[in-house]
Amino acid sequence: MSNKPTTTDLQWTDLDQRAVDTARVLAADAVQKVGNGHPGTAMSLAPAAYTLFQKVMRHDPADAEWTGRDRFVLSAGHSSLTLYIQLYLAGYGLELDDLKAFRTWGSKTPGHPEYGHTTGVETTTGPLGQGVANAVGMAMAARYERGLFDPEAAPGTSPFDHTVWVIAGDGCLQEGISAEASSLAGHQKLGNLVLLWDDNHISIEGDTETAVSEDTLERYEAYGWHVQRVEQLPNGDLDPAGLYAALQAAKAETGRPSFIAARSIIAWPAPNAQNTEAAHGSALGDDEIAATKRVLGFDPEQTFEVSDAVIGHTREALDRGREARAEWDKSFAAWRTANPERAADFDRIAAGELPAGWEEKLPVFEAGKSLATRAASGKVLQALGDVVPELWGGSADLAGSNNTTIDKTSSFLPVGNPLPEADPYGRTIHFGIREHAMAAAMNGIALHGNTRIYGGTFLVFSDYMRNAVRLSALMHLPVTYVWTHDSIGLGEDGPTHQPVEHLAALRAIPGLNVVRPADANETAIAWREILRRYTKEFGVGAPHGLALTRQGVPTYEANEDAAKGGYVLFEAEGPSGQNTEPQVLLIATGSEVHVAVEAREQLQAAGVPTRVVSMPSVEWFEEQDQGYKESVLPPSVKARVAVEAGIGLTWYRYVGDAGRIVSLEHFGASADAKVLFREFGFTAENVAAAARESLEAAAR
Repeated sequence: MSNKPTTTDLQWTDLDQRAVDTARVLAADAVQKVGNGHPGTAMSLAPAAYTLFQKVMRHDPADAEWTGRDRFVLSAGHSSLTLYIQLYLAGYGLELDDLKAFRTWGSKTPGHPEYGHTTGVETTTGPLGQGVANAVGMAMAARYERGLFDPEAAPGTSPFDHTVWVIAGDGCLQEGISAEASSLAGHQKLGNLVLLWDDNHISIEGDTETAVSEDTLERYEAYGWHVQRVEQLPNGDLDPAGLYAALQAAKAETGRPSFIAARSIIAWPAPNAQNTEAAHGSALGDDEIAATKRVLGFDPEQTFEVSDAVIGHTREALDRGREARAEWDKSFAAWRTANPERAADFDRIAAGELPAGWEEKLPVFEAGKSLATRAASGKVLQALGDVVPELWGGSADLAGSNNTTIDKTSSFLPVGNPLPEADPYGRTIHFGIREHAMAAAMNGIALHGNTRIYGGTFLVFSDYMRNAVRLSALMHLPVTYVWTHDSIGLGEDGPTHQPVEHLAALRAIPGLNVVRPADANETAIAWREILRRYTKEFGVGAPHGLALTRQGVPTYEANEDAAKGGYVLFEAEGPSGQNTEPQVLLIATGSEVHVAVEAREQLQAAGVPTRVVSMPSVEWFEEQDQGYKESVLPPSVKARVAVEAGIGLTWYRYVGDAGRIVSLEHFGASADAKVLFREFGFTAENVAAAARESLEAAAR
């Protein structure tokens, strides 16, 4: 570990200091006006955030989507004013009225930063530690992007070289997800990642000594990070010169990620509120704000005071951004001239388009064969690998089970890794047993842009990922989760590994599309539809979760209507074999579809015309127009049975009062899958019996 840097070329004027102090009083005023929020951290972090946005980061406030920009993540999202005020000062489009509207209906300045809502916000943060993992994903994506477009360039010479900056607090580093993500970053030697730790020793319950006693810097050294500490100024404030030197040293360290500890005093320089837990999440009060303004040389009678000199000075970031962009454009133009084929790929990928003819590479599986849908998914990924270079991913140490290895000869691993397949620009990611960090890093990869990401684990472990999955849905990100071993059908590993409530729980997340294909052909169609939905042509995106079987299931003829989420797999037939109006509908997903098909055969043989509806995605089905939905599930047919090896919560709206649900309302057991399906009622006989019950109920 190195201590406070001793040299710096930072130019720091009285206007710079006035701008920092302006940020402090703006934070206090914004929270006081709305009556709630987190002023203390925004006040103490003002020198660090200002130094980043005004002195260090490569960015253009006039173009927040510029490919060549550095990325900034405020993992400590509760301190959203730390970011909003810098966006205002630099000229990203926020104005003083937006700060005055902090945390109010319809404002551009919600309580926590929201991606897609406020220009300049790179990711939605709030749940602590998520931003750290997002930043790790961004750094991984930046390296993979470089490998796609400019792998031969010397370090620091490519237009695709940039830095990911993240500010994290004590809470972020206490959350387990940050430990997972930081371990992964150190292993990957992500030299384009810099984390600044706001070491203020305060959390909601008071001094962090109540909960933490480890040496955090030594922990990060053990992860393999470059570690620095920046000491305070004698008055207790953060030292801009020390911060600047540390940030520049971190940027120069390209062989490993960098961790900078900056000891701060929360709510500095508020005379009475500084260094208190109350300053973390409560307005300071009019008297304390007035006292703070007197300390800083502001008029205590004014609110939201910003001098013309200060805003004129900070808006020079627009000029610097324009100059940085112009310099980058020259480098980018030279790269385009030297790499016309890669430039064509870049244009296609940046436009959100897929390569011509990609759908032709998708496999079509022979009907009548038995194949696990996880295996079919693996075949789809390997088929797409040759034609969609931006598609990459892996699993949480379950590649052999999830079938997520897109290229066995190419692993995303840093220079120096001893494995023969190691490649810093490799295709297959080894996330390790870090499901939560994997999901949040995937969000960061998607947010970074110019690649398409997927990641796998067992469906039961989606619980570890849930907060990050929820955030991917909140941000409408094109992330694909490959969740295998999707029911009691995984067998002998028993109830700890057998998902029961997970499908319903995941479907409860707004904006997440859960897809549980019935067979190999539905799996291929599902992948095709997912990738199609991730193109800009489709519009607002959404993450997708594929729920796939461990066990083999029968393969049926491919039906393009699978992409509509629900369709007629087998129609009801009359005595002579002709299609006829159904008397009963059997609705099923995944591995239970073939059970419904076998039940249909029994019912048909007994003279009951029966339609089987495969519904791989409830969310896709609900997108269809009412006419289509009624053509699949005619309202006139009241006798219905839904079949799914999980809790039945999803299906009540589809079966109605006369319907029945064959579901699993308890945990599973350790036994062979066939035994479990039989013992828990997932048999053709039981489904047919449920259909007869429904017919009787409908006739009453």
